[in-house]
Amino acid sequence: MDDFWMSVNKLVAAAAAYITDPRGQVLLVKPNYRDHWNFAGGLIDEGEHPSQACARELEEELGLVTTPGSLLVTQWLMPLDTCPLPSVHFMFDCGTLDPETPITLQAEELDDYGFFPMETAAELLRPHAFTRLSAAASARGSGAPSFLAPESA
Repeated sequence: MDDFWMSVNKLVAAAAAYITDPRGQVLLVKPNYRDHWNFAGGLIDEGEHPSQACARELEEELGLVTTPGSLLVTQWLMPLDTCPLPSVHFMFDCGTLDPETPITLQAEELDDYGFFPMETAAELLRPHAFTRLSAAASARGSGAPSFLAPESA
């Protein structure tokens, strides 16, 4: 790789799942390495595209095998206290989970999971993540994906 490409700005890319239960409550996970709750998902590995990363993370974190549906939200974030680089986050519609579907929590990374109404999710998520969640809920309803620039986060 030549020096030009080594000098190009770097960013972090992540993918997450928007999953609800039949009552419309959203699935969130509690990472054991953070104080706040988050979405099921994670960083995109080299050679993956965003929906592949979403599917892989769902299987790793929760034992759920699924094919992500439509892209609901793309969010660009400037560096944060938890990530020193700019980041882009993709959120996919992964449907409504039947209450009988077994979930196997990845104990190495997660302490808990749950389905929460939007009001509770607003308290559990960081503000930029709740903005993404709100946009995902709207996009699922309208069928129109959204892009969230840093000013909207």
